[in-house]
Amino acid sequence: MYHHMNNSVYSFMFDSVINDFLVNKAGLHPPSSAEYAIIAHTETTFVSSIAYPAVAEVGVRVTHLGRSSVTYEVALFEKDVPGVKAVGGVVHVFVDRASGKPVRGGMGAGVRAALEEINLGPVGEKSKL
Repeated sequence: MYHHMNNSVYSFMFDSVINDFLVNKAGLHPPSSAEYAIIAHTETTFVSSIAYPAVAEVGVRVTHLGRSSVTYEVALFEKDVPGVKAVGGVVHVFVDRASGKPVRGGMGAGVRAALEEINLGPVGEKSKL
């Protein structure tokens, strides 16, 4: 109808890419793991629109890794088109399944190791994807 992707779809794509990473690379199993991730914060900066039938590509990296939280930067691109379409930020807090509170000893070793692989450190003002 509007010839562009609704903003909720950008958020859905960002969340899906992050969760795919956590499940397939970090070994997290949300229905049964002792810990799971909840979104504490999310933001999106729109640069230009993307519309059907374009093919989207999404990249993700870690910009801050705490004891029980992680900050991701996510970027959306249109395949074979130069430039970024949107940049997002997501903060996950890892929560203990039994207590519902942030994990006391920090996130699990497997999750932390996987997140370290994509941890590129703090983002400078001019270094956004």
